[in-house]
Formats: sequence, structure tokens, C-alpha cells
Amino acid sequence: MSSTATEVVRLLTVKGGTLAVAESLTGGLVAAEITSVPGASKVFRGSVTAYATELKHRLLGVDATLLAQRGAVDPQVAAQMAAGVRKALGADWGIATTGVAGPDPQDGQAVGTVYVAVDGPSAESAASASGGKVRHLRLNGDRAEIRMESVRSVLALLLAELAGEQTGNERAQDTERNGGF
Repeated sequence: MSSTATEVVRLLTVKGGTLAVAESLTGGLVAAEITSVPGASKVFRGSVTAYATELKHRLLGVDATLLAQRGAVDPQVAAQMAAGVRKALGADWGIATTGVAGPDPQDGQAVGTVYVAVDGPSAESAASASGGKVRHLRLNGDRAEIRMESVRSVLALLLAELAGEQTGNERAQDTERNGGF
């Protein structure tokens, strides 16, 4: 279990938030990392491992035209996966991974091309065409290393969003407290 996963579970528990995960190249590793943390059952709703491209559309609501035109390894696909799993599993936050772990390129994308995404309450207010946050990664290493770095990266992206939301809320509360003085 990673310290990032532990901190994600801790922050979600404190906030009373829930999480759902959509995975492609990571094949369940993100869910396994989260559920390795004691107390994860308070915040973790579940996951969808949509390895086959058509499942990204059928189970997660990713636009079929987008998948046909750009393939599964695309920033908008990652964003729609995160939003789709969040909606499908009724969670406050959704995160997603899609990319090419190797050994061969996929959909015209090189091995190590990965997109990770987060969709949640603070992401909705962000000025983003996708409605969430997406990070593009160019990873080196073998298949296992690319997959594990994808897990670390999506959890770090979520942690940054959760920490940012907490910081934003604290500032808002401070403003309210100090606003009348």
C-alpha cells in the first residue's frame, strides 16, 4: 500500500467523500492499491476494468464516435471514463487510466503514452472542456513499470485535487470568519 493511497483514503474519509475507478491499462491495479488501505471500504464504491474498447462506451458512456476516431488512448476518453464511472457507481469522485503499456503501440500511440483523469466536485468548476482534469504521461520502462507509474500518477492527481479542494474550503471558511471584522 502506498502513502498516496493512504492519504487519498484519509482525505475522502474526513470529507465524507466516495471514489469510483475506471481502469484500462492498469487492469485493476488502482483498485487494488486503494483497497489495500485499511478503512477503504468507507470511501471506495467500486471499479470498472474496461480493457476492451467497446466496454469503455457500453459501461462507462464514452462517446462511440470519439473512440472510433481517436481510439482508446486519448485525453477526452480518459476524462469521459472518469466522469462515466463516477456517474455509473454513484461516487463523488471518479478516476481513470488509459494508455499503452506495451509491448506494441496501440491506436497509433507509442508505448508509454498514458492519460490519467479525475472527475469530481472541484473538477466540475474548473475551466476545462472535458469537465475534469487530465494528465498526459510519457512513461519509460517495461510493461510492469508503465502500469505501476500510471497507478501512482492517477492517485497523485486525485490527491492534488482533494488537497486543493480542502485548501480552497479552508480559505473560504477563513474569509467567512474574518469577513465581518
